[in-house]
Amino acid sequence: MLSDTRVGRIATPEFLQGLIDTLTQRGRAVLGMKVERDAGEDRDLDLLGEALLSRRGEASGVAIAQSLLAAFERADEPRRLKFLSSLADRFGPDRRAIELAIAAYQRKEDGDSTRLEALHAAAEPRRQELIRRLNLSPGGTASLVRMREVLLSLLRDHPELQPVDDDFVHLFSSWFNRGFLVLRPIDWNTSANILEKIIKYEAVHAIQDWDDLRNRLEPPDRRCYAFFHPQLIDEPLIFVEVALTKDIPDAIGPLLDKSRQAINAREATTAVFYSISNTQKGLAGVTFGNFLIKQVVQDLARELPNLKTFVTLSPVPGFAGWVKREMKAESSAALDDETKRALAALDDGGDIAQARDAATSIAAYYFLKAKLPSGKPVDPVARFHLGNGARLERLNFLGDASAKGIKQSYGLMVNYLYALDHIEANHEAFAEHGTVAASDKVKKALRARLASRDLVPSSHTNSQRKTSS
Repeated sequence: MLSDTRVGRIATPEFLQGLIDTLTQRGRAVLGMKVERDAGEDRDLDLLGEALLSRRGEASGVAIAQSLLAAFERADEPRRLKFLSSLADRFGPDRRAIELAIAAYQRKEDGDSTRLEALHAAAEPRRQELIRRLNLSPGGTASLVRMREVLLSLLRDHPELQPVDDDFVHLFSSWFNRGFLVLRPIDWNTSANILEKIIKYEAVHAIQDWDDLRNRLEPPDRRCYAFFHPQLIDEPLIFVEVALTKDIPDAIGPLLDKSRQAINAREATTAVFYSISNTQKGLAGVTFGNFLIKQVVQDLARELPNLKTFVTLSPVPGFAGWVKREMKAESSAALDDETKRALAALDDGGDIAQARDAATSIAAYYFLKAKLPSGKPVDPVARFHLGNGARLERLNFLGDASAKGIKQSYGLMVNYLYALDHIEANHEAFAEHGTVAASDKVKKALRARLASRDLVPSSHTNSQRKTSS
């Protein structure tokens, strides 16, 4: 029987990593590869991929996977593009295997499901199994996330790589599903290497320095939470910053003010999600932000029963760009000549306050009427929160008076309300019918905009109610 001390040694991550390294080195020795990870000349990535798929031994497979990933990291852009193109072509579905499986399926007897399973297996691109085997390498998950980041940077100029990206998203959606994610609070006592990444990855309201970070984490009326994955131990995947307040805020400045007076968390009635940042570009399109919001709401409600209201104070990153496109259009359903003049003055250094009414009513149109071809709102932040079941609660003119805020949204910010009793109904209505849940105040602003364009019908039609309910 092993002693407690020895059991402790065996259980340490260092021991397990050493064991994996030993197996990997032995696998390399069997294959005639150099043990040193960074030594040796770069190998042909395609041939390494074929070798990895042909191996049955785990040790040799891990060694090849490690060599391929290391070679991809060292490769220049042309070699990376060549390998990713091979994933699309050479490592796509085996057409001959598919044809044989189809023929076998067409000959199948009633009740025989094995041939259907064989057809399904044959239709799967070889690159999916290759990516799975690459993931077995120590640090493989992180390397694959970085590989997809490279893929995304090339996708616009090389649309033929889209099937490869689809497979990455398919596999990542399984590997990073909610069951594998761990929610951890981030505070001023969190390890410095994680705090440095919070500063680095903050994408909504830049953290100026360590004092600024401390102001967001240490006071009793501030919270921060992040999702982590077991294979990316010290890399937050997404994090949210929370302010505990007595009222729903209409501007970001007072929340970030270092000289503000903090309140006791037990005095707060409102939790404000004022910044949500994704940290891994290679995980774009893999949805776990909705789980983060819901989990944090549950944890805060359990910790602080005095909290009754859960809202965001959110940016509107696409608003100014949309307005400028509408202003250039020969005919705009949203803007009349008077409104165009008021907004044009903003770009010429005019008084932004004079455009308050026009900007607010246009914002209501932007959220409730402007749509993508899919029927969803054009604003990405709106799609995120409305898809999570939130309600568009309030439009805050000059909520962000910073240079970045003025540039991207003429200073506009919005509050999305997470009303616990209505989240599921709002989510279902948005997912099934594209219905945007909005407060009466926002609907009133929309009616004012439609009236200025003579677009208000004599009576509210069903479609009108659907769009702005």
